[in-house]
Amino acid sequence: MSETLLSVGIDIGTSTTQLVISRLTLVNRANPYAVPRVAIDKREVLYRGAIHFTPLLSDTVIDAQGVRAIVEAEYQKSGFRREDVATGAVIITGETARKENARQVLAALSAFAGDFVVATAGPDLESILAARGAGADEYSREHHTKVLHFDIGGGTSNLALYDNGELVRTGCLDVGGRLIKVDRETGRATYVSPSLQRWAAGASPRPTGCEPLFRAAGPCPVPAVGERVTPEALAPLVQTMTEALEQAAGLLPGRDRLDAFLTQGTRWEPEGAPVVSFSGGVADCIDSPPSDWLAFGDIGVLLGRAIAASPAFQAAGRFRGRETIRATVVGAGSHATDLSGSTIFYREIPFPLKNLPILKLTAAEERGDAAALAAAIRAKLGWFADQGGLSQLALALRGEKNPGYLRVQELARGVADGLAPLREAGFVPIVAVEADMAKALGQALAGLIPGPLLCLDGVAMDNGDYIDVGAPVAGGAVLPVVIKTLAFQKS
Repeated sequence: MSETLLSVGIDIGTSTTQLVISRLTLVNRANPYAVPRVAIDKREVLYRGAIHFTPLLSDTVIDAQGVRAIVEAEYQKSGFRREDVATGAVIITGETARKENARQVLAALSAFAGDFVVATAGPDLESILAARGAGADEYSREHHTKVLHFDIGGGTSNLALYDNGELVRTGCLDVGGRLIKVDRETGRATYVSPSLQRWAAGASPRPTGCEPLFRAAGPCPVPAVGERVTPEALAPLVQTMTEALEQAAGLLPGRDRLDAFLTQGTRWEPEGAPVVSFSGGVADCIDSPPSDWLAFGDIGVLLGRAIAASPAFQAAGRFRGRETIRATVVGAGSHATDLSGSTIFYREIPFPLKNLPILKLTAAEERGDAAALAAAIRAKLGWFADQGGLSQLALALRGEKNPGYLRVQELARGVADGLAPLREAGFVPIVAVEADMAKALGQALAGLIPGPLLCLDGVAMDNGDYIDVGAPVAGGAVLPVVIKTLAFQKS
C-alpha cells in the first residue's frame, strides 16, 4: 500500500527566491511480520516556480511582505492550495541569512505548509543541502571517488567535499555573482558588498587579510557605488575570485587568494579531488552564459565565463549535477516515519521533540578514542551556531555491533565531553545510533551526564536531515520517529 503527499520547498537566497512543489510517494518496505519502515519510493516535481529576485527594503533588510507576496502568487499559479501541502522547508541562504530580519521572514512564511522544516541556513548547512540537491553525494558514493562541490550563488560560494559518499568538510568563500550590482542602463555600480568594500577602504577583512592577494595578483580594483564599470575593469577582481576557487580545490598552488576570500569565521584546507561540480545561479553561466554580460545586472555572467575558461577547472574531472540554480531546495521535507529500536534510554525528556537538525560524524571520526571523538563533535557543533549561540540538535552515530564494555565506556566519555558545550547552552543531549546499542550507551552516558538525556537506535540519518521524536509507545518500549530529509529530485 502506497501513500502520497505534497511537499513544498522555498529558498530565499542572496539573489533569488524560488518555490518548488513535489509529490512524494511513500511505501512500506518491511515484510508483513516486521515493524513498518516507510520510505520515499518516488519523487516527482509537479511545479517549478519562476525565479524571482529576492526583494529587499535596503542592503540589510529583507522585504518580508514582498517575499510572502511571491510565495502566495506562486501557490496560485501552481493550482495547489496551502492546505494541500503536508510538509516542506523554508531556507534562507547566503548573504540573505545575514540580514537583520531573517527570522521575521521565516515566521511570516511558516503558515504556508502543515509541518515545515524552517531554518536560517548557515554556510555549512547550505553547502550540504546544495551538494545533495545537485547529487554530488550520490555521484561520490556510486563512483567511489572524491567530489568537491561548489554552490556559487549571489553572495557566497559554499563548498562541500564528499569522499565515497561521506561528507568530509564544508567551507565558504565570499565569492558570488551579486557582490557587485550594476545598473543595466547606465553601467554604473549600484551596490558593492561590504566584504569587497573592506578591501576598497584598505581594511583587512579577516586575520589573514587580503594583502597577500594584492601582492601576488597585483592591483585588484573594487569599484565604488556610482562608478561606471566595464568587463575589462572588473576582470582582475573576477579572475582573482576564480583563482580563489581554484586554490580551494587544490588546483592552483598556494592559498593567498583563498585566504583573502574566506568568509569570516570559516576555515578551509585545500584537498585535491578528482571530480568537481557546480550549482547555484553562477553555475548556469558556466555552461550557457548569456551573450550580454549585464543580463542579470551583476557580475555573475563574468564570473561564470572566467570559471569556464579556467585551464585548472577544464583539466579537472567534472560532474554536472542534476540541478544548478535550484540545487539547494528542489524539493523539501520528505517524511520517513519509523519506530526506534527497542533498546532505548531516556530520562526527563519533554516529548515530543520537533525539527532537530542532525549532526553526523564520519566513520573515521567515530573510530577514534574518547579524546578524538570529543574533538570531532566539538568541531562540528559550530555548524549549528548562530548569533544566539548553539541550537538544539541530535548527534547521529553509526555505532558498533557487539561492542565490549570498555569500548562502550570510551564512546560514552567521548560523546559526553563532545556535547558539553551543548549542555552548557541549556540543551538536551540527544544521541541517535544506527546499531542496536542505545540502551548500553545511554546507561553509560547517564553516569556522566546529569539531567535530561535521550539515546535511541534503529534509525539511519545524515547531515542535512531533521528528526522528530514522539512520546514513548508500546509501554515505553519504543519511540515514534519521523526523519525529515530534504527531497531532492532524481533524474
